[in-house]
Parts: sequence; structure tokens; C-alpha cells
Amino acid sequence: MGGPLLKNSVRASVADAGGPIVVKLGGSVIRSPGLSKWLDVIATAPGPTVIVPGGGALANEVRSCQQQLGFGDPAAHRMALLAMDQLAWAVAGMRSGLEVVATDDTLREVMDRGHVAVWAPYTLISERSDVEANWRLTSDSLALWLAGRLGARSCYLIKSIARNSASLSPAQLAHDGIVDEAFPSMLAETGVPTSLLGRGDQQVLATCLANNAPGGASIE
Repeated sequence: MGGPLLKNSVRASVADAGGPIVVKLGGSVIRSPGLSKWLDVIATAPGPTVIVPGGGALANEVRSCQQQLGFGDPAAHRMALLAMDQLAWAVAGMRSGLEVVATDDTLREVMDRGHVAVWAPYTLISERSDVEANWRLTSDSLALWLAGRLGARSCYLIKSIARNSASLSPAQLAHDGIVDEAFPSMLAETGVPTSLLGRGDQQVLATCLANNAPGGASIE
């Protein structure tokens, strides 16, 4: 089930590293053949790391159910958060040393123990009035929100697309449906350096994490 984790004594603490790395795994990535290689890279990252799973097919089912039954966006928002929670448990169950976390304290505690945190967002997000409770804001923006809250050094969005650029506009990505509509304003608000990685970019991410240097397509 993938390579061994670095020992806790080798992985830097959150404080020593100057903030964690946030890695957003798109829902389609979680169901892709490349997922195992992505997890191999993330599990052996030398610094504190948080995985944010997308809602994937479970969130799509929420959309379909909303269209059929007619309930409002606040309910759909909560259900989509729970979809992300479920995929957090799925991802964490694929490797030892990956732990599902829901609160600020447990996020930092898990990373300081040298494990990779997998964020289940419902607890932190569901009751907030300052986070949009509609489909304009989805897991991409939530990854940025968490990155800003944790003082992350950088955020990587992993998508099941072919990456063919070194720099991308957040507005164009939102227009093309690659990220959600709220993403450009969330990026501007948090100011966290963010990059997009696509199919086959596992080695790019490994190099970024090992060298604490940006890579992929910078979103700016």
C-alpha cells in the first residue's frame, strides 16, 4: 500500500517548517489510477502536510439529489461537506500514518507527530456564516480557506487534467470550470501561494515538497 512514511523525528514540526503544505486532491483524482502514486509522494513529504479531499462523485450525487428533491443550498452545502468527510476517511484508510482530523488542534497535533492530516471539513465549516453555503464555493476554495487559517506555506491543487502551462489565471480557471467561482476571491483574500498539478505530475510534487520550492502551474 505504498512506500513507508518518514519517521517522526525526520519530519519537521509545523513550527519548525514555518507552516504546513496543503494538498487538495480532486474528487476525480481520488478515483483515478494515479491516486496511489500521489499518496506515496504525500506520505513521504519531509514537512507537515494536510490533504484536503474533494467531494467527487458523492458531491455530484448531492447535486443530483437537490435537483430531484428541491431542497435549498444550505442543506446541499452541509451534505457536500459530509461527502468530503467520507472521502477523507477513504483516503486515510489507504495508508498508515494518514489521520482524519476535524479541528485546528487535532490538525496541528497530528502534523507535529509526523503524520499527514486528512481534513474532514464539516466540523469547522458547517456552522460558519462567513463561508458561502452554496455551489459557488466548493472544495478548491475550502482548501485555500484552510491554508489561510493554518498559515500554510503553499497550496497545491491536484486535478485529473493535462497541465500545459507554467502560470494560470484564477479568473480563467473559474471561467473554465476547473475551480469554483469563489476561488479567485478566496485566493486574493488568503494570499497563499497556490499551484495546479495535473496527471502524471507526481514527481513534480515530490520535488516541490523535498526542496520547499514552488512548482507546477502557478495560479496568480
